[in-house]
Amino acid sequence: MCEANVYVLDKDGNEKLLLESVDKVIPTEEGLLLENIFSQRKYIKASIKEMALVEHRIVLEER
Repeated sequence: MCEANVYVLDKDGNEKLLLESVDKVIPTEEGLLLENIFSQRKYIKASIKEMALVEHRIVLEER
């Protein structure tokens, strides 16, 4: 499996799960569009802070 769980950092620096089983991360001018294997989509105004693909994790930081 190539999917990753996406987490967003809260104001205290803690990770909060945003979306599971993400297989597409599409950058836009305003932020990121995430889509998972279940066709769920989320848009977030954020940038990628860390990608650990062997661990199936992507961490975002809101703008």
